[in-house]
Amino acid sequence: MESRKNLIETLLRDDLLRLEDIHAVMVAAKNLEGGIGPIVQPEYDSQLRGIWDALEKTMNEFFRVIEHYSAYGLDKIYFELGEYDVIFFIFPDTDTALVAIVPALANRGLLEVELENARRRILDIMNME
Repeated sequence: MESRKNLIETLLRDDLLRLEDIHAVMVAAKNLEGGIGPIVQPEYDSQLRGIWDALEKTMNEFFRVIEHYSAYGLDKIYFELGEYDVIFFIFPDTDTALVAIVPALANRGLLEVELENARRRILDIMNME
């Protein structure tokens, strides 16, 4: 049987990165422990390196915000970094989030549907016995 981590990596690579507007994706955890990724479309690797470096340095701060507001129903966080949006889809009752980097002018409606579907499938994988 394939490991949970391998199943999630396959989902990220095969389902999310196949979308034109998702340039990079990861499952991030507080302190970056137990996370998966980042998985980056090769043609965007050098362009996104600075964003990944910034996220790596500030991830714990994001998770402090997530912890504080999750009791009030915080589900997603969006922010812009230059030409890109960074989207956090938070897994309920965890210190983990699905994170995607997309162009700032991407169709958020379509991306939200795809990211929500991926979040649900990842939760199913995480809860497998």
